Amino acid sequence: MGKSIVILGSTGSIGTQALEVAEFGGYKVRAVTANSAVSVLEEQVRKFKPEFAAAADEKAAADLKIRIADTSTKVLAGTEGVCECAACEADTVLNSVVGIAGLAPTLAAISAKNTLALANKESLVTGGELVISMAKNSGVDILPVDSEHSAIFQSMQGCADKKEIKRLILTASGGPFFGKTKQELENVTLEQALNHPNWSMGAKITVDSATMMNKGLELIEAVWLFDMKPEDIDIVVHRQSIIHSLVEFCDNSVIAQLGVPDMRIPIQYALTYPNRVESPVRQLSLAEIGTLTFSEPDYNTFSCINLCKRAISLGGLYPAALNAANEQANEMFRKGLIRFAQIAESVECVLDNISLPELKTADDIFEADRAAREMVLRQQKGN
Repeated sequence: MGKSIVILGSTGSIGTQALEVAEFGGYKVRAVTANSAVSVLEEQVRKFKPEFAAAADEKAAADLKIRIADTSTKVLAGTEGVCECAACEADTVLNSVVGIAGLAPTLAAISAKNTLALANKESLVTGGELVISMAKNSGVDILPVDSEHSAIFQSMQGCADKKEIKRLILTASGGPFFGKTKQELENVTLEQALNHPNWSMGAKITVDSATMMNKGLELIEAVWLFDMKPEDIDIVVHRQSIIHSLVEFCDNSVIAQLGVPDMRIPIQYALTYPNRVESPVRQLSLAEIGTLTFSEPDYNTFSCINLCKRAISLGGLYPAALNAANEQANEMFRKGLIRFAQIAESVECVLDNISLPELKTADDIFEADRAAREMVLRQQKGN
């Protein structure tokens, strides 16, 4: 198809699968970026021969520059380098950077008027109001890559009027701890939290799935992507991860998108939209699946969903503070510094106690992020 793409976060789970899709579709990869995974980035540079490669970690960038000195790829460094890649001329920029680190590249891509395939949910969780306003003013399309939001986007195709949409229904796998009680989760290990039943993802997002924070963040993302009220977005646990999400219309008709749990489907759709092309993903066999089940989330045990609903209802900088507290607590759990249950406790403490100014600029978001992280670290020291 001759498309040119940029992949931000190319060494992560989404990024590596996006490169598979790019190779399958014959797309030109103009730039790749990572944080510090230099060895993988070097392999990608040698295989895809991009014009630019960036590492957010400046020492990693210096190392990469030495490693690929025999290539024509220009190496860029730091957040500025990643943003420069996001702003380079391309048909689509796919942002799969993990965490709030993806916000600045999102804004850079929009400023350059590049179509944005968004897998970095934190861009909208932390700065949704800013990002959506900027995209509208710049005439930039934001195409969702998260499987749930891609499913909603696909199910909405052909809808003549947004007023026809009554409700969005996000499906959740329930993660590795579905059916467990709060007491049973007190002493779970990182290994157990990373044992996701359906999806192969990075460590941070897999822990988010285990706490179900990921589903709450997706609810906030859906508010901004689809201009919906939080109360008009429901969550249902669907263990098989075959139905990726649903849209209910005013006549109570419901349209869903189904497929095997493989992120290459939503990645490819974002890159080929509005067209569909042959996919490397295997076909879905409903007869083979046999049974699809659904249940209400356990909001008491998985209280992170409620915290997300609270943050988006408060608005302003509260979702940014919630996200920062979660990122910090999630990292501390992965390092063995806090227990699994303390992730939700840390986030709740921040929402209860943080004082935030009005959201005006991106700098306000980064300051709220810093303040929330510091509050979580102080909690740990106090314990």
